Amino acid sequence: MSQPVILDGKATAAQIKEELANQVIDIKSKGGKVPHLAAVLVGDDGASRTYVNSKVKSCEKIGFDSSLIQLDSGISEADLLAKVKELNEDDSIDGYIVQVPLPEHIEEQKVTLAIDPKKDVDGFHPENLGRLVLGLPTFVSATPNGILELLKRYNIETEGKHCVVIGRSHIVGTPMSILMGQNKNPGNCTVTLAHSRTKNLKEVAASADILIVAVGRPNFVTAEMVKEGAVVIDVGIHRIEDASKKNGFRLIGDVQYDAVANKCSHITPVPGGVGPMTIASLMQNTLKAIELRK
Repeated sequence: MSQPVILDGKATAAQIKEELANQVIDIKSKGGKVPHLAAVLVGDDGASRTYVNSKVKSCEKIGFDSSLIQLDSGISEADLLAKVKELNEDDSIDGYIVQVPLPEHIEEQKVTLAIDPKKDVDGFHPENLGRLVLGLPTFVSATPNGILELLKRYNIETEGKHCVVIGRSHIVGTPMSILMGQNKNPGNCTVTLAHSRTKNLKEVAASADILIVAVGRPNFVTAEMVKEGAVVIDVGIHRIEDASKKNGFRLIGDVQYDAVANKCSHITPVPGGVGPMTIASLMQNTLKAIELRK
């Protein structure tokens, strides 16, 4: 088979950010409100800090206003919920995220439920997930929405295709399976939601025209699990030691890229595939927040 088309998330995300920047220029010229995204970071988890910093930088590049709220890892659950209430009531802030994971003494679900659904640009609140299921206007979780953007912008035909999603998290797998089955483009797939407990997972995966992998296990998907000509979307990202690299590590996904790529028609790289699209989608949701609050 010929070389696959690489679904370049980095370039596509840059294109989306440029489009958003032009929209901000238009908003400013009409005297409208510039979108304001706030990010709450509890503690000092390295990966979370990197991710939040990249969101703040993206805001600056697009022309959004942004606020980074850094809180000590020892903050009480009550104090964090008080901060969430404050952000809900602050009219200058259009949308915000509370970066996960949170410290063990704080119940993540309680914090999610406390966020105003109209400011929940992560799309994790039950109200937004319910609206997504019903096909109503809402915030779509950033990673699934980023994947839809990639499929759309690379003109990948989805109608009537068999889409297998491996992984059932409420952040990626479950909303992804719903979106791919909806009567939209991209969408109109016949969807199988599989996971690590699925019997004959190898055969199920190998029947997919579109395989979306969000199982959270490095190199989980092997070449024998992929059909010739399939579209493969790798959501996973894992840091593994690599002495040959200057920083001592390299990033890999849930898919054995080198073995699988030769069989695909399209594939996302790791890094540079789904990751940048997630941040671009969050920016799209921040702009959407102004519309949803009208």
